[in-house]
Amino acid sequence: MKIWKRILIIAVCCFGALLLLVCGYLGYVVFSYERIPDLQELPIDRAGAKDAAQTQTEYVIVTQNLGFGAYTQDFTFFMDGGTQSRAESRESVIACITEGAQTVASLDPDFILFQEVDLDSTRSHHTNQYDMLREQFPTFSSTYAVNYDSAYLAYPFHSPHGASYSSLATFSAFDITSSLRRSFPISTSLSKFLDLDRCYSVSRIPVENGKELVLYNVHASAYGSDDSIREAQMSMLFEDMAAEYAQGNYVICGGDFNHDFTGNSSQKLNGADADFGWAQPFPADMLPDGFTRCIDYAGEVLYPTCRNCDVAYEPGNFTIIVDGFIVSDNVTCTEVRNVDTAFTYSDHAPVVMTFTLEP
Repeated sequence: MKIWKRILIIAVCCFGALLLLVCGYLGYVVFSYERIPDLQELPIDRAGAKDAAQTQTEYVIVTQNLGFGAYTQDFTFFMDGGTQSRAESRESVIACITEGAQTVASLDPDFILFQEVDLDSTRSHHTNQYDMLREQFPTFSSTYAVNYDSAYLAYPFHSPHGASYSSLATFSAFDITSSLRRSFPISTSLSKFLDLDRCYSVSRIPVENGKELVLYNVHASAYGSDDSIREAQMSMLFEDMAAEYAQGNYVICGGDFNHDFTGNSSQKLNGADADFGWAQPFPADMLPDGFTRCIDYAGEVLYPTCRNCDVAYEPGNFTIIVDGFIVSDNVTCTEVRNVDTAFTYSDHAPVVMTFTLEP
């Protein structure tokens, strides 16, 4: 009886210690959570960029979600139904970011909108990917907006996602005079601890005629978001864009919208009965007057911009278009195309648009 009593006491003590540990960790996650402030002025790195953009001149803009350097073709992500939460190695991250940057550079861009650029995250082995991009584009003005600053997430248990510090990064061959971070409405459920602190950035480039080219870099919600959150985010974004257009400025909004950007790419790429789940059709009816999605793609083949990451990538896997551009009517899109990368360095592919600013 003494032995069993001793075993029982030990078991109760172990359970109590485990419970205390779990409660302490949950308290740490909950009480360390804090949203990044809205209307945050962003620092700008200037490196000899040109003074002002010109009207009636063709420029090139690219949007590319880099997937924090983790998404080789065989990478599967735990929040998509896969198994992994971290990049394979630091060397793999460097290789993916380098390939992504070089792919974008080969498109000869004047402006670039990057998403999922890690600054110091467990999942990407603490690489500073913004610095890596700065090295690739040394003559560009640039800025970044933090959209993920999380506590250490101890899930999945076999390889915790860890702490994350990530951003949207905007690069311009012309001087960025100011940039502002705007906080999106997000879910208030428990999913907020795993999802990003969603936002968009608003960067201003002077134009020769005294107006401004206003670049919106967007990464909208995906995981755990209901229709009301998606609608609130798009409503906020579109109202902001409409206000700039009303002042006579040129507006280009690009990035990862986490919607089926064409409204039917899921079916066109995968068959009539295909369903991507969280990627709802883009709410085209919410677009304000004077704005257009650039979806008249060049070429005979429609290429996707995103793959589902529940399984390793192979041709024929489920793909979709979630990345792209929206422009105001004083911006003429002369060509837009999705670039086929076979998803070798990211779960997203770049979208490249040629445009002119009207007088």
